[in-house]
Amino acid sequence: MRIALAGAGAFGEKHLDGLKKIDGVEIVSIISRRPEQAAAVAKKYGAKHSSTELADALNRDDVDAVILCTPTQMHAAQAIACMDAGKHVEVEIPLADSLADSQAVLDKQQEIGLTCMVGHTRRFNPSHQYVHNKIVAGEFNVQQMDVQTYFFRRKNMNAKGEPRSWTDHLLWHHAAHTVDLFSYQAGPIVRANAIEGPHHPELDIAMDMSIQLKAASGAICTLSLSFNNDGPLGTFFRYIGDTATYIARYDDLVNGREEPIDVSNVDASMNGIELQDREFIAAIRESREPNSSVQQVLDCYRVLHDLEQQLS
Repeated sequence: MRIALAGAGAFGEKHLDGLKKIDGVEIVSIISRRPEQAAAVAKKYGAKHSSTELADALNRDDVDAVILCTPTQMHAAQAIACMDAGKHVEVEIPLADSLADSQAVLDKQQEIGLTCMVGHTRRFNPSHQYVHNKIVAGEFNVQQMDVQTYFFRRKNMNAKGEPRSWTDHLLWHHAAHTVDLFSYQAGPIVRANAIEGPHHPELDIAMDMSIQLKAASGAICTLSLSFNNDGPLGTFFRYIGDTATYIARYDDLVNGREEPIDVSNVDASMNGIELQDREFIAAIRESREPNSSVQQVLDCYRVLHDLEQQLS
C-alpha cells in the first residue's frame, strides 16, 4: 500500500509514525505548503517524493491512497480531488466545516466507490474500544457522558507550538470528536443544544462553549470546551453507565475510583492514530467499508450544523 501524506505538521507526523509500524506500507510522497518542510519530512520518513502541490502526488502512478492532514477548510475539496484521481483517501477530523461540504464528499464517495474514511480517532483509542466492546456485548449501557475538552490557546498555534496558517474551531473540530463518539456509544442523537462565550477579538472564534446532547436511547451528554483553560490540557471522558463508571484519557482508561483498567490487549497497538490508519489500510485491502467511513460519520456533521444554526 503506497501512501501520500498531505500536511506535514504535528498530526501529519503522528500518522507517519503510525504508518511505519504497518506491514506492507510505503510512504511515497509528502506534501506541505513549505517546500523545505516537505523535503525534511520526506527525508525523515524515507519518502521518495515531496512537493507543495497535492496534484503532484495525485498524478503519480505509485500512490494508492492519500492521508489528508491539511487545514480544515481544504479537506472537502482535497478529498474529492483524491477520489477523482482514483486514490483512496483518509481525511483527518473534521471532514469539513459545513454540512454541505461534508455531503459533497459522501456524494463523491458513493459515485466512485473508493474508500473514504474520516479520522474520528476516538472510535479507535483502546480506552473507548474497551467501553464499546462492553456495550456491544450487552454488559454496559451509557446513561450519561460528561466530557471536558480543554486547551490553553490564545494565539493561532498548532500542537507543536508552531504558527498555524488556519484557525482551529471548538465546534467543527473539537466538538466533532465527542458528538461522533457519543452517537457511536449511545445511539443516534435526537436533541442537541449549544451556547458559547465571547469571541476572541483577533481570531473571531468562541473561546468557550457548552453543548448538551440526547440520544434516542435516552442517554445524555454534557460537553464543555475551552481554549482558555490553563491546565490540565486535553479531553477527558467520563462514562456513567448502568453497571460501571469509566474515565477515558486518550488511550488510557480507569474506573470511577481511578483504578487503572488494562486495555493493552484490546487491539494491535495502544496508539489510537496508528489503529485508525491500520483500519484505513485494512479496509482498502479487504474492499470493505471502514469504521469511521464518511457515510458513518455524516450524522455528526448534521448535528454540528444544527448547533451552528443555534449559535448564529
